[in-house]
Amino acid sequence: MGDNQPIAINAGTWNPQVDAESQDDWDIRVGSALQRKSIIQAGNSNASPPQWGAAELIATENATVKQYVHDYAHHNYPGGSLTSLMSHSDIVSNTAVFKAEVAAAATTGKEYVLGETNSVSGGGAATVSPLFGAAIWTLDYTLRAASIGIKRIYYHHGTIGKCFYCFWGRYDMGSPYYGAYAATAFMAGGSSIVSLDAGTSNYGAYAVFDHAGGALKVLLVNSDYYGGNSTGVRGSTTFVLSGLEDGAVKAKRLTAPSSNSRVDQGENPTFGGQEIANVTCAVLGTEVWEETEVVGGQASFVVGASEALLVYLK
Repeated sequence: MGDNQPIAINAGTWNPQVDAESQDDWDIRVGSALQRKSIIQAGNSNASPPQWGAAELIATENATVKQYVHDYAHHNYPGGSLTSLMSHSDIVSNTAVFKAEVAAAATTGKEYVLGETNSVSGGGAATVSPLFGAAIWTLDYTLRAASIGIKRIYYHHGTIGKCFYCFWGRYDMGSPYYGAYAATAFMAGGSSIVSLDAGTSNYGAYAVFDHAGGALKVLLVNSDYYGGNSTGVRGSTTFVLSGLEDGAVKAKRLTAPSSNSRVDQGENPTFGGQEIANVTCAVLGTEVWEETEVVGGQASFVVGASEALLVYLK
């Protein structure tokens, strides 16, 4: 290979090993030319890990290559129907393949991120990506990824006004933005996050802790599908939290008329009773806090199908 030539590849022979060789060479050339270290986001997305994954790539890297790598990344687009996308157990299964990747990155002292992700590839799907169920997915998926050590998530946005999974368009907010907004509210001020459930049902729970290890908030999510008034009464599930201080705790609810609600069709979600205004992005409405008594260190919370509840412990 000459100084100014790419790696010569015969047709049909591209594989993880050849790709790694190309990346390693490129990292050194770019990093040394710029005279800067820790600048490369390394990784591939040809298939789900472990093939084409960070662990496979790291095994080929020497110390010279690693000094130029800032983090390791992969792409992820779960796809599927709205019910499968928002299913908590499916989210847990989908993100589980990245646990070994996170661990491999940690051996190098580097972070692992989702370098490109969203609900359905190619700008999203009209029957999935702009619906409120995708907001529940955005919230749950973000928290699950954070709980397994993924440090950052880059949600892909296409051309404004032409992509179904965009958080906002030219004239309307997107339902998924509400999920991201609630996730931000939950993690704000926290130092660590853990998942509280086994990940085998449609019901998820997370806790965020401060620097001293004190529990700040709990997020409860019910990923059951609810089609709207035409499909009958909205179901619910009851979460019971224990180990709390007696007294009262307050909470804010993320909800919408149904799992199928779309902002651009006039069905805005609310978080704590408030909406995000179309066009201006201003927060509208009076903030609504729900209060629950804690007795004997225990409290119960009812969360409707395709809803989430953010419980503030402090």
